[in-house]
Amino acid sequence: MSMSNSYDRSGTWFDWLLLAINAALVMAAGLLAAKLMDPQLLPYRQAATPVLLGVALLGLTMAFWRRHRHAIGRTLLVLAWIFVLGIVTEQEWGFLMARHAILSAHGNDAARLRSLGSHLIVGYERPEDVSYLVRQGYLGGLFLTRRNSEGKTAIQLQAEIATFQEARRKAGLPLLMIVSDQEGGSISRLSPPLPYQPTLASLVTPGLAPHDLERLAYAYGAAQGKALVSVGVNTNFSPVLDLKPLHPDETLDFHTLISQRAIASNPQTVSQMGLAYSLGLLSQGILPTLKHFPGLGSADGDTHHFSAHVRLPVGTLNTQDWVPFRTVLEQTPSLLMIGHVILDSVDPENPASLSQKLIRTLRDDWHHNGILITDDMTMAAVYDRGLCTSSVQALQADVDLLLVSYDGEKIYPVMDCLLQADKAGSLSLEASNKRLEQAPWIQARAR
Repeated sequence: MSMSNSYDRSGTWFDWLLLAINAALVMAAGLLAAKLMDPQLLPYRQAATPVLLGVALLGLTMAFWRRHRHAIGRTLLVLAWIFVLGIVTEQEWGFLMARHAILSAHGNDAARLRSLGSHLIVGYERPEDVSYLVRQGYLGGLFLTRRNSEGKTAIQLQAEIATFQEARRKAGLPLLMIVSDQEGGSISRLSPPLPYQPTLASLVTPGLAPHDLERLAYAYGAAQGKALVSVGVNTNFSPVLDLKPLHPDETLDFHTLISQRAIASNPQTVSQMGLAYSLGLLSQGILPTLKHFPGLGSADGDTHHFSAHVRLPVGTLNTQDWVPFRTVLEQTPSLLMIGHVILDSVDPENPASLSQKLIRTLRDDWHHNGILITDDMTMAAVYDRGLCTSSVQALQADVDLLLVSYDGEKIYPVMDCLLQADKAGSLSLEASNKRLEQAPWIQARAR
C-alpha cells in the first residue's frame, strides 16, 4: 500500500468527519437562531448572538478549509450558514425596527400609542428601560418582581416608584398601575425588602371556626397591603382562587405549581378566605387580582412552557372551580386575571385569554363589567401562537389589560403590532377604555 493511497483514505475519512461536525453545528445553530428572541432564552439572549456569529464563522472556516474535497457538501453547508445568519439578522432587525418605530413615534401615531398604552402593563429590569415610555404615556402600569427589589431597601424601592409617578404628574398623565406578585410563600416577589409571609393556605387549620378563618385572612391581607402601599404598589396579583388539585403537580410543571399555591380544594373555603383576604388588601388601598380564571386546578400542563387544557364541563365549573371567582367578584372591585389554559368545553381552539367565547361568558352571563387582565403574554402557551396575533386577539376578545412581565423587551413588538392593528381598524376599545378610565389608579391623579 502506497503512502499516497493511505493518505487519500485517511484524508477522505477526516473530510467526512469535518462535514458531519459542521452539519451538526449548523443544525444546532439554526434551532438556536430560530428561538433567539424566545422569552425562555432571555437569560442567555445577550450572549446568544455573538456565540451564533462565532459558531457561524467557525462553520464557514471548516467548510472552506479543505475546499478541494466534497464540493457539493461544502456548498450546501455554506448556504445553510448563510441561512442561519439571515435568521439572526431578521430576528435582531425586526426587534430594532419595532423599537425604533415606538421611540420615534410622533403626531397621530404618538396619540394612538398613548391610548393603546393604557392597556399595557410591563415588567422591567432597570428604570431607564421604561422611563421614556412612562413619560410619554405609552404604558398603563409597571410590574415589579425580584429583579426590581433585590439588593434594595424598602425606601430605595419606594423612591424608584415615586420617581415614575412624579414623571406622570409632571406630564399631566394618569398615575401608573404599580403591581406585584405578592401571594405569600414561594411567590413573594418583593420579600425582601418587604416582610415575608407564609402562604394564605397556611392559615387553614382543621377545626378552626369559619369566622376565625375570615378574621385571620383579613388580617393577613391587611398586613400584606400595608407593606405593599409603603413602597408605592397599588395592585397585587393575588389571591390565587384556583382550587387545589387532588393530584400532585405534573412532572413537567416547573412554575405554575398550583398545588403549592392554592388555598384549598373546597370551593366554599376558597371563597371565604379569598373574599376576606381581598377585603384586607382593599382596606389598605391595594386592589386585588383574582387568578387564574377559568381555574388551573385541573389543568394538564404548565402554560409557562406548553399548551395546556382544562377538560371539565361548564356545569362542573359552575358548581366548583368558578364559585370562588364569582363570589369575590360580586363583592369587590377586584381585577380578574385570565389564564392561558384552553377550556375545551367552551373554546377548544383558543387559550382563555384570547377566547371571545369565554370572555362573553363573563360579560354576558355573569354580567361582569370589571377589568380583565391577561397572564403574562410571554408565556409559551400564547407566545408560541405569535405574540403579535395573540396580543391583538386578546384585546379583540374584550380583555382590558395585557401583561408583558417576564420579557419586558417584548413590549416594543406588542406596541408596534397594536399600533398597526389600530390603524387598520381592527381594534374597537371604546368599552374597555371606559372601564379603565374608572380604575382606581387612573382616578388617583395629582391633586
